[in-house]
Amino acid sequence: MSSLEVRHVAMTDPVVRPLLEDLVQEYASRYGSVYEDLIAYPAARFAPPDGAFLVLIENEQAIAGGAFQRYDPDTAEVKRVWTHRDHRRRGLAARIMAELEKEAAGRGYTRIYLMTGPNQPEAVNLYLANGYTALFDLASPPTSGPLPFEKALIGA
Repeated sequence: MSSLEVRHVAMTDPVVRPLLEDLVQEYASRYGSVYEDLIAYPAARFAPPDGAFLVLIENEQAIAGGAFQRYDPDTAEVKRVWTHRDHRRRGLAARIMAELEKEAAGRGYTRIYLMTGPNQPEAVNLYLANGYTALFDLASPPTSGPLPFEKALIGA
């Protein structure tokens, strides 16, 4: 098995583009529309000192990634957590989340906030399994609109 490297990159780094393009295709298939803003979003929001963009590299290719930006003075907002379809079910998204949390805590954030969509049950399960609190009724989740989550950061 090959080793994984966690790499801090700019959102504009060419290694990120295939992941974001794959994410756009996935969202379009699940929601019926294209989320072009995933690529066009201001890269500066995911750059230090307030943000970060991380990728997992295997065999010189980005196979998973995620980012955060400042939400408020104490809160980092996670965006673009993604695992390439050929590398799923390996725990890579959980690893990205752990790396993002560690990085955010190291930058002084005390809370993580994020949103996912109702057509992404895998994401809901990932966040719940990793200690996130749903900010909506899990017994009756909305069928449209974002599903928000939060988590306090330990050691921030």
